[in-house]
Amino acid sequence: MPTTTWNRHHVLSLADFTAAEYDTVLQTAASFQEVLSRRTKKVPTLQGQVVANLFFEPSTRTRSSFELAAKRLSADTLNFAASTSSMTKGETILDTAKTYLAMGTDIMVIRHREAGVPNAIAAEMDRLGVKVSVLNAGDGQHEHPSQALLDLFTICTLIDPNHPRLELLKDKKIAIVGDILHSRVARSNIWSLTASGAQVHLAAPPTLLPKLFAEYVLEESGGERAGEAEEAGGEEVVSISPSSQILNRQLFLHWQLEPALQDADFVMTLRLQKERMTAHLLPSLREYHQMFGITRAKLQLCKPNVKVLHPGPVNRGVEISSELMDDPEFSLIQSQVTSGVAVRMALLYLLGSGKASGI
Repeated sequence: MPTTTWNRHHVLSLADFTAAEYDTVLQTAASFQEVLSRRTKKVPTLQGQVVANLFFEPSTRTRSSFELAAKRLSADTLNFAASTSSMTKGETILDTAKTYLAMGTDIMVIRHREAGVPNAIAAEMDRLGVKVSVLNAGDGQHEHPSQALLDLFTICTLIDPNHPRLELLKDKKIAIVGDILHSRVARSNIWSLTASGAQVHLAAPPTLLPKLFAEYVLEESGGERAGEAEEAGGEEVVSISPSSQILNRQLFLHWQLEPALQDADFVMTLRLQKERMTAHLLPSLREYHQMFGITRAKLQLCKPNVKVLHPGPVNRGVEISSELMDDPEFSLIQSQVTSGVAVRMALLYLLGSGKASGI
């Protein structure tokens, strides 16, 4: 793996990630994937450092994946759960973070149901002048950077196992289907996939993919990406059909499933986040599955070698049929879980060492 300087102190969002940073994460993760295939799966890279997993919101995959990743790098780990912490006695989030700072924490992995909490903790660490890195493990409806990076890694290693890189997805069609309104995973994937040059098609019922989402995407896409949107019609969303909208040359919205799946190379289906829904947004789960649930029959609209992803946890028979979920010919869901450890090892390593070098 070539030596690459890594200057990012925190990983809070993918909105400002550069192509070089994506490729650094992908290539570093590929090196750790090789480490994980060995009989001895541990390296001393972060020996002596402390990684604190501060999960203010329940999680299985993400928390376990970060904990295992830290241990594979020989770091010491501290795990926090809000239900058994001093927060039940009135302690604030920032005070909790400072407690872990006082214990010698080097990297804080933060998950919270409210958007902006990882950013607030990172800002406080910077204000204090300490060299603690903060990694966003999912905050409200904002972002989930490590999930999008592991999705990217899963796809790129499928195309080129030896040299995963961003350019492999240029002009690929990727459909993201489901509860996009509430999905931090979708938001992070929008940044990573459009940065790769892929065509990203978002599909959901209008209640889960409102037109306001278009304004959000255009508002949040600063710099060069805003310029791309302006070339395609500025902040005005250009209508291409009664059931679709185009935001720019790479990002499309659909309120029907079929145009999103047509000739797709990859399909990402998302969980219906009923715990975040404050209104009755769907007639029934059965109707949702009929209209937007991914099945083997519906994949006939896609490319013959289409692959399906899901960030988990999965509502079987709702977002995706149980049969398809377990079908190794189409499903990359287990590969995503495996990729998650390598990608999170890469992120912890890059934040802990400050550079990518040979492992």
